[in-house]
Amino acid sequence: MASSIRVRATSNGDITEVQALIQHPMDTGLVKNPNGELIPAHYIQQLKFEWNGKDVFVADWGTAVSKDPYVKFSFKGAKKGDEIKISWTDNKGASDTTTAKIA
Repeated sequence: MASSIRVRATSNGDITEVQALIQHPMDTGLVKNPNGELIPAHYIQQLKFEWNGKDVFVADWGTAVSKDPYVKFSFKGAKKGDEIKISWTDNKGASDTTTAKIA
């Protein structure tokens, strides 16, 4: 199965910029389906980016994040060729993890 996470990390000097697109429904639990029934809440609870075993970005999310969230941030210290690990877990116990090399 393909990962739900697409990530791009580039280094420019001492600054590494990370961009990630995550496929997830991010249902709030407040929307009804065509039959008038509420669609249960289904959202990412924690998103984490790690570099060399250290957390460089951690987000605890709720239902206010849109479908297929996009994240962009930068940090210092990494260099080209280093690996960054991205993972998420949602409120139904699902999770996904991927890694990317910094270009």
